[in-house]
Amino acid sequence: MAKMHVDEADTDPGLVRRLLRAQFPRWADLPVSRLASGGTVNAIYRVGGELTVRLPLTAGGAEVVAQEAHWLPRLAPLLPVPVPAVLGRGEPTEEYPWEWAVHRWIEGEVLVEGRVLAPDALARDLAAFVAAVRKVELDGGPPAHRGGPLASADAFTRESIGQLRGTDEPFDAAAALAAWDAALAQPVWSKAPVWTHSDLMPSNLLAAADGRLAAVLDFGTAGTGDPAIDLIPAWNLLPAASRQVFREGVDVDDATWARGRGWALSMAVTQLAYYRGTNPVISGNARHVITQVLDT
Repeated sequence: MAKMHVDEADTDPGLVRRLLRAQFPRWADLPVSRLASGGTVNAIYRVGGELTVRLPLTAGGAEVVAQEAHWLPRLAPLLPVPVPAVLGRGEPTEEYPWEWAVHRWIEGEVLVEGRVLAPDALARDLAAFVAAVRKVELDGGPPAHRGGPLASADAFTRESIGQLRGTDEPFDAAAALAAWDAALAQPVWSKAPVWTHSDLMPSNLLAAADGRLAAVLDFGTAGTGDPAIDLIPAWNLLPAASRQVFREGVDVDDATWARGRGWALSMAVTQLAYYRGTNPVISGNARHVITQVLDT
């Protein structure tokens, strides 16, 4: 598996077994296998039938282990679908340098753009989740990742568009810049910050057998800010025909919707520029998002 980051840690099932044996011996004899994943922050291993071990790939990724352990049990009872339960926090060792986590396994299939079984029902489920997160009243939440104004991503977004201009990607840089400028022109969020998940990528969403939303994963970016960031499933997952169902459910004004479109575009061009040679899941989704945004 190609490394995505220059400072990425090496992990394998043997490392997971040794970490468990030293720190959680009750789980040390369970079978361990790495899960195929489009994630960019953690290497995820299934342990037995009921657990996952999440090993941050970089020091930056390790910073959210404590945050998830603190906030997930507080958020879980307030949300309409299951979210991860942290069963253990592992300590750094000489062999592995950062904190790591053991989560309870949640059944479901990772959602993929273009393969949505029940799009309108899923759109309503996602809208209900976003609305529930937005209504959370937990004091002291951290600033959400991408919870600030779109302008905070301006330089990096333009740089990424410039990088893609010189590649073999079928990419209309002028159209992307025009769409980005239109999003930047929207009024900023002027109300009190609200809770957001802030990373509703398809790889963080699980579907049940009937296509409905079964769970939402990865709360390392969660916190308070502009709710526009939680609108990105409209472009990164849902088909265009179901987008209005989602919009009606989340009940946001035109400016917030437009900022959400801007965040979807910003994330897509930065992900494609960075991961196009190392993460086919993320880069494939980024191409999908760019097409969806520029077609609307």
